Amino acid sequence: MFRSTFIHRLDDRDRALYMRWVIRESASKATLIFWTMLTHVGGLGASIAFALVPLVLAEGHAKIVAVQAAWALAISHLIVQVIKRNVVRVRPAERMPLKSHVACPDRFSFPSGHATSVMSVAFIHAANFHSLGIPMLALAALVGFSRVRLGAHYPGDVLVGQLIAITTGIAVRALW
Repeated sequence: MFRSTFIHRLDDRDRALYMRWVIRESASKATLIFWTMLTHVGGLGASIAFALVPLVLAEGHAKIVAVQAAWALAISHLIVQVIKRNVVRVRPAERMPLKSHVACPDRFSFPSGHATSVMSVAFIHAANFHSLGIPMLALAALVGFSRVRLGAHYPGDVLVGQLIAITTGIAVRALW
């Protein structure tokens, strides 16, 4: 009983934050373009490119970092897909009165694959190249926030996705 009540309270809070942060239909075209471009940085294609391009072009330590990023991305993506298909949380646009401003890659909301993908690559690079740490992690956090702003995810979906990415990144780094 306690667990059910706790989950319902978390869900209520998640929906309330979503309603506060999602872009309304009256938003300017520039606002929508900005958040849409930002959200695509976290797409699987962009994340794969950010992980694999250095693998092809880099040498030495940078190549090792690229391998770590590729592994973190692959493992975290698999974890997200398993969770999505077992939790089966519907997207906010199916449950809330506001529409999504972007096409959603699947019908499952929890956890956010975009937030996980971009954070898994950003975390590995930030952990290895400290001077890039703050900008990389800030960008990853903004991409996650863009998923809420655009109506594709609840804030909790993004937070859990980012935690999966960081945990996976820590595990991958521990192997080296």
